Amino acid sequence: MEISEIKQILETALDVDEIIVKGEGSHYQVIAVGTLFDGMSRVKKQQTIYGPLMDRIAANDIHALSIKTYTPEEWARDKKLMSL
Repeated sequence: MEISEIKQILETALDVDEIIVKGEGSHYQVIAVGTLFDGMSRVKKQQTIYGPLMDRIAANDIHALSIKTYTPEEWARDKKLMSL
């Protein structure tokens, strides 16, 4: 499965500001940024990302998925820390 396919699925299904997808083979990392994550539990955030991808996970197109979710404020803060 192509990274661009995963990104497109998530962008179409979710109201997010930014989606970053990295990976190779069937192992992927997703960073999702959006106000929809504000106030969500960690589990609910994970479920929000997994939901649109469940068909691909069930088909084993995606074997492993690492997810990080941020509100725009959290992303602005953490992005600065990542660049240090």
